[in-house]
Amino acid sequence: MSLLHVDSQKCRRDGVCIAECPARIIEFQPDGGFPALVAGGAALCIHCGHCVAVCPHGAMTHSAIPMADCPPLERSRLPDAAQVAHFLRARRSTRAYKSAVLPRETITGLIELARYAPSGHNRQPVGWLVIHDPATVRQLAGHVADWMRHLIAEGAPLAAALHVDRVVAAWERGEDRICRGAPHVVVAHALQDDPTAPAAATIALAHLELAAASQGLGACWAGYFHAASLFWPALGTALALPKGQAPLGAMLLGIPRFTYHRLPPRPAPQIAWR
Repeated sequence: MSLLHVDSQKCRRDGVCIAECPARIIEFQPDGGFPALVAGGAALCIHCGHCVAVCPHGAMTHSAIPMADCPPLERSRLPDAAQVAHFLRARRSTRAYKSAVLPRETITGLIELARYAPSGHNRQPVGWLVIHDPATVRQLAGHVADWMRHLIAEGAPLAAALHVDRVVAAWERGEDRICRGAPHVVVAHALQDDPTAPAAATIALAHLELAAASQGLGACWAGYFHAASLFWPALGTALALPKGQAPLGAMLLGIPRFTYHRLPPRPAPQIAWR
């Protein structure tokens, strides 16, 4: 079976699928024919689904992307520019959480949305580790505190730059400034030798954070946690990622303890034009 199939009754030969294909592997057949794969095109297809999604007539199908998995776009459900601007400005990094545990189905739903994030060559290389048990989150945060103590003992410049002495002091008096009392941590990981993976993981985590905000949930980039996962072997061992996988980012997740009521400004962007 061919990778692509064109319904000749629906196709208007407008060439939209040809122009939109990022791999440039679709062309018109000779003598007024319909769009079809170029020779060897199946091996070059990145399965992005653009050709299926962009056809205004529903004439294109892809054998690896069932039409049943491609619902129609409902433009009436899309936010307008003002709504998007308000939503993005309203997003806050949550650093105070309720103790309630989120259902696994809720976190799975966020990750399902995050997988629609763009990735280089549509590789979708990101894997996910969810630290769901709050006691385990606390235990892993203890490894981060140990890493910080090591930095202080070694006189590492990073210790001063990150003010980890304050974080450790807070930890020792029972205040968690590492995971902020979040009940869950989500770690994005991928093959360590995949050059597309770091950007893909960052974009996917950003999608997850925005998806969480849309559901009234709180999220925050776990910078201390992620740094320790890279540089403190005890934490890396405790995470037990699959062989060859590297941590590429971590996100705190839970229910916000407080509600925000204002939209603070940010510094004006510095823009250079060429």
